[in-house]
Amino acid sequence: MSIFQLKKEQRLVLETKETAYVIDIHKHGHLQHVYWGEKLSAKVDYEALQSQVIPHSSFEATRGVMGYDYIPWGEMVYTEPTLKTSSESGERGFKWEYAGLHIDAEDSEKQQVSLKLQESLGRYQVELKYEVFEQDDIIARWQTITNINGEPLHIEAARSMQVSFPPAQMYNFSHLAGKWVGEFQLIHEEVSEGRKTIDSRRGNTSHQANPWFAIDQGAGEDSGEVWFGHLAYSGNWDIHVEKDSHGFVHVCGGINDFDFMKVLQPGEPFQTPVFYLGYTSKGFTGMSHQAHRFQRKNIMPVPHRAAERKVLYNSWEATYFDVSEENQKALADEAAAIGCELFVVDDGWFGKRNSDDSSLGDWEVNHDKFPNGLDPLISYVKEKGMDFGIWLEPEMVNEDSRLFQEHPDWVYHFATHEQTTARNQLVLQFGREDVRAYVKKVLDQLLGSSDISFIKWDMNRSLSEVGRMGTGVEEQKQLWHEHVEGLYDVFDYIKYTYPHVLVETCSGGGGRIDLGVLQRTDQFWTSDNTDARDRLSIQRGCSYAYHQKFMMCWVTDAPNWLNQRTVPLKYRFHSAMMGGLGIGGNLHEWTEAEKEESARWITFYKHIRPVIQEGLTYRLTASHPKKETEIMQYVSEEGSRSVVFLLENGLSFGPHPVQVKLKGLDENARYYSSDGITATGSFWMNHGLIWQLKEEYQCEIIELSKLDE
Repeated sequence: MSIFQLKKEQRLVLETKETAYVIDIHKHGHLQHVYWGEKLSAKVDYEALQSQVIPHSSFEATRGVMGYDYIPWGEMVYTEPTLKTSSESGERGFKWEYAGLHIDAEDSEKQQVSLKLQESLGRYQVELKYEVFEQDDIIARWQTITNINGEPLHIEAARSMQVSFPPAQMYNFSHLAGKWVGEFQLIHEEVSEGRKTIDSRRGNTSHQANPWFAIDQGAGEDSGEVWFGHLAYSGNWDIHVEKDSHGFVHVCGGINDFDFMKVLQPGEPFQTPVFYLGYTSKGFTGMSHQAHRFQRKNIMPVPHRAAERKVLYNSWEATYFDVSEENQKALADEAAAIGCELFVVDDGWFGKRNSDDSSLGDWEVNHDKFPNGLDPLISYVKEKGMDFGIWLEPEMVNEDSRLFQEHPDWVYHFATHEQTTARNQLVLQFGREDVRAYVKKVLDQLLGSSDISFIKWDMNRSLSEVGRMGTGVEEQKQLWHEHVEGLYDVFDYIKYTYPHVLVETCSGGGGRIDLGVLQRTDQFWTSDNTDARDRLSIQRGCSYAYHQKFMMCWVTDAPNWLNQRTVPLKYRFHSAMMGGLGIGGNLHEWTEAEKEESARWITFYKHIRPVIQEGLTYRLTASHPKKETEIMQYVSEEGSRSVVFLLENGLSFGPHPVQVKLKGLDENARYYSSDGITATGSFWMNHGLIWQLKEEYQCEIIELSKLDE
């Protein structure tokens, strides 16, 4: 049994295959975080765990200073609260009492326990949910707050997760930071006294931060304890890491309480998004493998979970808004000739769309560009052996559109404030049922009448002036969360009604990537930055949190549009083959030699694709202190195949050899490498390969195959 109680039912133990998570339930429902780490050998060991409490002074809680697993606001605990509520009449700081727990019947995959806290007069209830994915070593957490029979309850903060770490010499905090065209930069810093917050207040996950964290005590890539978590939410979120004056480190996260409110009427519940937590003693590589396996098994939507991601061609950088049936067919000829499997028409196919200042919201085909609609192009693409996909941005509207002229009240706006446009567009209120009904009708007209296999769903600006005319402040503070719920409703509609359609999430690149949106979409556009060298750090940082099968990477033109860097085609392909491969350049301007080379690389990618998209990732660069290379290794789960990418990334002071010790192989088996060497896995992992690093943009792919005995 993976969930059980000890110490006269005051201690709750959650066990996975290799880990354990322990909580003590104190008087008045105070939940103390006792232990999170390696699974212990016997129940007596859990009985012996010491719950650390530091008695102090009248300036602290009378029960002492401790690490909490849940913090209701109003008592003498001054870290970020897990729950903050008030009543309609102004009552604040409710007294919560423990009201028992319920353990669901165990099945082969997961088990759930609900801890109930009830307000002392029985008007309101909190259920803390812990779901144990035993074989995956993951614990999911969330809470449900219910107004049983009281006056309207105002929820001002409701976070999904609170954990605490006992006093120790040192803890490190890892997170991902960045900006548009510079996402997923890994930040690794020591936790010092005070509070560190990462968050988004933009209405989407954001380019600037990502709802993932890791805590360690000096772990490396291959060893050391790492505690980590992923929030499954695509709106305003926050994660707080705080070290108090006694040495406890508190971590909490969930929906951002910035401009947040949820009012519960009698009988109404509110469920927070899920926070997925994991622990490993196998360093950051072990952390990534654990998270990636869980995502592949439990997060990726079922219809396309097992399918290989096809090599796509996207027309954006070739034609921009100047799309037409004729030029798209010409590009389809070129894309099919080099081996692409999916052809995607990007922005510009609808309404009067010739620039970014018109027609968002008017999702009818532009008949000047496509006189007979999209079907002739779709048929042409299908005859070329490719699937057909299309770009959409349904959350947005231009003022120069029929939709805005008919429904100006559908956009977010303040009563006395001019609306802010960004990229010449405004944001639709996706919490409105009539807005979603309109979008679903558009999707039905597109997907129900044409053979479309792929949607690229974009979001090219963040939310602002999040208000609605004719409603009170409390109702308007609920709009942020309602937008996310509305978005999920539409994505769920697509997956239910059109399960054959593969959906790519995009928000100007990496602005909306999290486990909430990835439960409903199949892949993500990692960054609008397609420079092959910049992409190396973006993709490496992304690998700490997300499985590479989600991650789309393109080969585009040189010099690159962003920084004018000219990178050889071979290097561009190698950089883009470490996830789902796409081509985004203007193939009409590529030489015949470049197209022939591209066809060879695409053929080779299809050969190694199963290892890349389904295998385990090893960041070999992390063990090279000079960081003049980017070396990534992928190993199939059963260890029979491996692919190693070696790319120069800052060579200095002349040529020299680089020793590359591989990982994840069967040490007793023999492997044959594509450069002609046969040796055991032990050799490859202890001696490795010697790469002669000689010049800028040097790159190579080494493939290893296990030999039958």
